[in-house]
Amino acid sequence: MLKYLPNFFTLLNLASGSLGAILALKGNLTGAASCIWLGAFFDFLDGWLARVLDVRSPLGGQLDSLADLVTFGCLPANIMYALLSEHTTSPYLPFTAIIVTGFSALRLARFNVDNRQKDVFLGLPVPANGIFIGTLPLIIAANRCTWLTNLLVQPYILVVLVILTSCLLVANIKLMAFKFVTYAWHPNRFKYGFLLTASLLVLLFRAEGLALSIVLYVLVSIVSVSRQE
Repeated sequence: MLKYLPNFFTLLNLASGSLGAILALKGNLTGAASCIWLGAFFDFLDGWLARVLDVRSPLGGQLDSLADLVTFGCLPANIMYALLSEHTTSPYLPFTAIIVTGFSALRLARFNVDNRQKDVFLGLPVPANGIFIGTLPLIIAANRCTWLTNLLVQPYILVVLVILTSCLLVANIKLMAFKFVTYAWHPNRFKYGFLLTASLLVLLFRAEGLALSIVLYVLVSIVSVSRQE
């Protein structure tokens, strides 16, 4: 039975994404965003359990990608579509959100067939992009930073974010993968430094801190990987 446990959590990830998509269509964007975070938790658990139990399989890998596409590809696109629909009178502009799903599928498919991504990621991981988009309705709803809220309710700013994050998904840039061969400080100093900083940002600034952490992840990764080459 234990060998099926990772797949069970993968299906919980998929269920979280499906529930979030329904909530987004009903206009509950904060609930939908919470489903992305819940899905990310299950996504972490299934990978961790697969390594601990040594039950990784091709089926599990494919199932994981399908679940990620729903939770971190389709659900964020639904959130973006809803945000754009709320803040524009254009009947066509909200459909640019579909780009997120398409590029997420391309990113996941490339990861499945690319042997170069065992120790690093090429392009922004789909879960990271989904989490970033999931912070947007939370930042807008909290309205702790007026200038940031005013910026994020501008439809063309949202479209720029759709295009920019989608391009990052398939960009040929090396980013950190949190796979530890050793837990020694020096080889992992950038990873530990990022995790500590990101934790502090989230504790201090909540959704805004999480969004900033994703941006920081890209910047730190570029510096870290370039130093190692």
